[in-house]
Amino acid sequence: MLDDLPNAPQLAYALPEFGVTMPFKPTDFTQVNPHINRVLVSRALRLLDAQKTERVIDWFCGLGNFTLPIATQAREVLGIEGSEVLVARSRENYVANRASAGRAMAATEFVARNLFEMTPEWLVQDGVADKWLVDPPREGAFALAKALAELHQQKLDPVEHPPTAGAAGWTPPKRIVYISCNPATLARDAGLLVHQAGYRCTAAGVVNMFPHTAHVESMAVFELAGEVPV
Repeated sequence: MLDDLPNAPQLAYALPEFGVTMPFKPTDFTQVNPHINRVLVSRALRLLDAQKTERVIDWFCGLGNFTLPIATQAREVLGIEGSEVLVARSRENYVANRASAGRAMAATEFVARNLFEMTPEWLVQDGVADKWLVDPPREGAFALAKALAELHQQKLDPVEHPPTAGAAGWTPPKRIVYISCNPATLARDAGLLVHQAGYRCTAAGVVNMFPHTAHVESMAVFELAGEVPV
């Protein structure tokens, strides 16, 4: 294979706004339009608006496309991804960028987990985060949204929805930035977040990743009801 050849060139793309370089292997998933990817990451992080006092979880983090830029802004970051291979690559990329970056990077961990089987118990175990970034594949993030909705329903009606163990001190993120390559699954998951998880959609838009095709990257921001956007 190409990545086993001793003299094979190192593949990488840059996110210069954040001082980050992302090495990858030929078989790794990356956005194939690196110029628009820079726009996508920049807009997503501007909407997320992570602060130096905040903990952020990046769901479906891949090789760290959003995680590492977030780490230049937040206090602590957790990246969660279904692929063990990509989790290993994320860790390597974080170590390399932390050593070479011209700015400090937050403490960052990466975990491999099947996010299509997400449960309220796992959400509680992952701890409290001020903000989430969610960037799922075309299948969307239904299990994640459902687990979040279930924890919200437990607070509203603990008789009908028995509380998850350890959830008493857990609080939901005040802001979620959801990036989607499939408007249908985004709409489905947004319905759960708004109608069952206590959020309201405060912004939405698209990034035209592939001009002259039907494929677009959608982006939506969800604020926890009662929170005042900053």
